[in-house]
Amino acid sequence: MSYIHFDKTELINLNYSLEKETIRSNRSGCYTSTTIIGCNTRKYHGLLVAPQPQIDSQLHVLLSTIHETVIQRGASFNLGISKYPGNYSPRGHKYLEDYSSEPIPNLIYRVGGVVLQKEIILDTTADRMMIKYTLLDAHSPTTLRLSPYLAFRGYHALSKANTYVNKKYLKVPNGVQFKLYDAYSPLSLQVSKENEFVPAPDWYYNIEYIQEKERGYDYQEDLYVPGFFEFNIEKGESVIFSAGLEDADPKSLKEAFDRELKRRTPRDNFENCLRNSAGQFISRRGDETRVIAGYPWFGWWGRDTFISLPGLTLTLGDKDTFLEVMQTMSKDINGAMFPNVGSGVETNLKTIDAQLWYFWAWQQYEKFTGDKATIINEYLHKLKGIIEGFLAGADFNIKVLDNGLLYGGQKGVALTWMDAVTSDGPVTPRIGCPVEINALWYNALCFYHELTGEDFAKELADKVKTSFLETFWSSEKGYLADVVNDGKKDWSIRPNMVFATSLHYSPLKDTQKAAILEVVKLNLLTPRGLRTLAPSNPDYKGYYQGNQYQRDNAYHQGTVWPWLLGHFVEGYLKIHGKSGKNMIEKLILGFDDTMSQYGVGTIAEIYDGDPPHRPKGAISQAWSVAELLRIMHLVSQL
Repeated sequence: MSYIHFDKTELINLNYSLEKETIRSNRSGCYTSTTIIGCNTRKYHGLLVAPQPQIDSQLHVLLSTIHETVIQRGASFNLGISKYPGNYSPRGHKYLEDYSSEPIPNLIYRVGGVVLQKEIILDTTADRMMIKYTLLDAHSPTTLRLSPYLAFRGYHALSKANTYVNKKYLKVPNGVQFKLYDAYSPLSLQVSKENEFVPAPDWYYNIEYIQEKERGYDYQEDLYVPGFFEFNIEKGESVIFSAGLEDADPKSLKEAFDRELKRRTPRDNFENCLRNSAGQFISRRGDETRVIAGYPWFGWWGRDTFISLPGLTLTLGDKDTFLEVMQTMSKDINGAMFPNVGSGVETNLKTIDAQLWYFWAWQQYEKFTGDKATIINEYLHKLKGIIEGFLAGADFNIKVLDNGLLYGGQKGVALTWMDAVTSDGPVTPRIGCPVEINALWYNALCFYHELTGEDFAKELADKVKTSFLETFWSSEKGYLADVVNDGKKDWSIRPNMVFATSLHYSPLKDTQKAAILEVVKLNLLTPRGLRTLAPSNPDYKGYYQGNQYQRDNAYHQGTVWPWLLGHFVEGYLKIHGKSGKNMIEKLILGFDDTMSQYGVGTIAEIYDGDPPHRPKGAISQAWSVAELLRIMHLVSQL
């Protein structure tokens, strides 16, 4: 039995199986995502979700799903499943016998004497997905019919029936090519063996996505089914279906499928699942290499990239990918400002910390590789520009105060990682001097001095250290204020103070770090990460649920974030050393169960603050996976 496995009783239980989602991406920026039974529950689900740069910077759902029909002795058995108002139709999940993920999603259907295996894979470098159908058993002639459901829309949007859809198609080898709307790339649907495509164009109305309904969004869409492919399949025979943005040679599909299979990292234990998942966040398109922040709805984010990149690459010995990403990202640094989201004309510069995490990422690179020369020779001017830009003053009232501390923020803008904004404005504005920003600022100045020996960096760092202790530390409380503005101190117990214990250069004494870590451990630590606010605070929200307004109000007000665990663990091990190893290993082991929950084989973005800490948000998040890999590396170094 594979490490990740679901049996028939689990698969036919919709309350159980519809909460288990799959996500597989490739290096060209495509992904395929659905539930383990193939019923889409999000508008972001689809078998081929691909970039369409000629339209916009978004991903687009081209092929939403496929419904397979097994035909024997004139009887038809539809293996597909979709949600419609009031019912599921068809209910093909009742034929599912088994699901395993080793090394790729593998589903077994049993219809009478027919046993059909379905395996799904993405081409690593091309905009193409493939499904391999193998008839494991049959006692009479069997025909397989494949009905593709097309969307051709941005993954944040929904498709609606219309009269201007292009119903025409072109014949390609063993298949057909569709281009529902002029702006789109054509989609080629092909089969590895000769088949008959029967045109039967029709709209399927009001298909529902239950996760979108729960999240308070529009949740019904109409999908276009142009017809179906039909072919006979013999016992023991395998047939490949391909959906891609370029024609394939049908004769090469089996070889392409097998080649992709050999590239996969086995998902036969927890660590290998993380390693497998880590690779899915790396996107290469043209001459750019970026980190996708999370699936299914995130693009690339500056802050998330620098926080997650060391765990996704350096812990796995992948120095080259680290450098590729840093080269791509460095192009957008302009003085002190760095895009947190977007590039070029679509830039969002509302961040005060992405720039400081840039220093940290290079620090990690030097720690793992010992290569200071690359940083000094190729990127030192970027580091210096950030420091000089802060000193000169930057957008959003970002400036260095007379006491050396870094200040930022203005009404209506959230500059730190706690950046949720509702119709009421930022939920946690944190205008002033946030504690983690100044811990990162001190660390950046010290690292810059380490690289250059320049006196101004040392003098400024010393000033920051003195001011940091005077401004944030309370010996009476035994922890740091979260944010200070005009002498007013916010003593809410939040995880942001933990970075002052984990960073290589810290203004704190070990006794102060130990006290902070104990406060964090008692108030914020859970089996899934750190809460963003102590439960004792009246603003604490124990559950991340409801519509967007309600969820955003809970996002940083108690919701648990796994990525924060990396810095708690690093700080904890610096103080406790080997004596802390047992507790950390138990934390890691506790994540083993998550591999069969929510995003199968990966780690979610967030979890509820209250037990049982259910997974929420994006089903697979880069910094969640990255920091768990980094934690495992930290433990291995003890």
